[in-house]
Amino acid sequence: MVIRDSPELSANCVDPVSPEGIAEAAAALRTGQLVVYPTETFYAIGADPRQPNALAAIVRVKGREPDKPIALIASDTASAFAIAREIPADARLLAETFWPGALTLVLPARAGLNEALIGPSGGIGVRISPHPAARALALAVGGLLTATSANLSGQPPARTLQEAQQSLREQISVYLDGGVLSSDAPSTVVEFAEDGSFRIVRPGVIGHNEIAAALRKRR
Repeated sequence: MVIRDSPELSANCVDPVSPEGIAEAAAALRTGQLVVYPTETFYAIGADPRQPNALAAIVRVKGREPDKPIALIASDTASAFAIAREIPADARLLAETFWPGALTLVLPARAGLNEALIGPSGGIGVRISPHPAARALALAVGGLLTATSANLSGQPPARTLQEAQQSLREQISVYLDGGVLSSDAPSTVVEFAEDGSFRIVRPGVIGHNEIAAALRKRR
């Protein structure tokens, strides 16, 4: 467990491994509050993406540009693909190959989603995390959870709960303690267009060669 510096924040920290920890964080999410939780890469800020006020709170807390889209973590493939207008064949193949894992797919967004989730090209980013706390929280709020990094805009991502606390402090209702996270890179982001073409928007854990090798199997 991480040792906490701040007595004020210690009361908001719970163990994500326990059912009680997940239940406490899920209850906060369902009332529009923000939580910090561990993923397979870095700590993330979680909010229920169906609640506009919660999405606005993320932008405010991070000092984030409002036109920068907020990516999601899904509890399963059905929840991930339900937010897309269409899923190109290559996107399905990458999902089958790398999910759960550190690959965010940006897919053409279906109508009716909050604008805070949608990028300038009309895409929405989603992945399935292999971290049990991330998937359990996503499931607890209907299958989808925001996954923006738990830091102020422009700062390095948080590998420890202490780093997240130092940036975000009492603006977060619940901190889930996942220990020290060992990733050196964020999730890889691959954006797909409606015609099925794609580009790597952000290099990350999964390399270009791995993506290319997965797609060659189909061809």
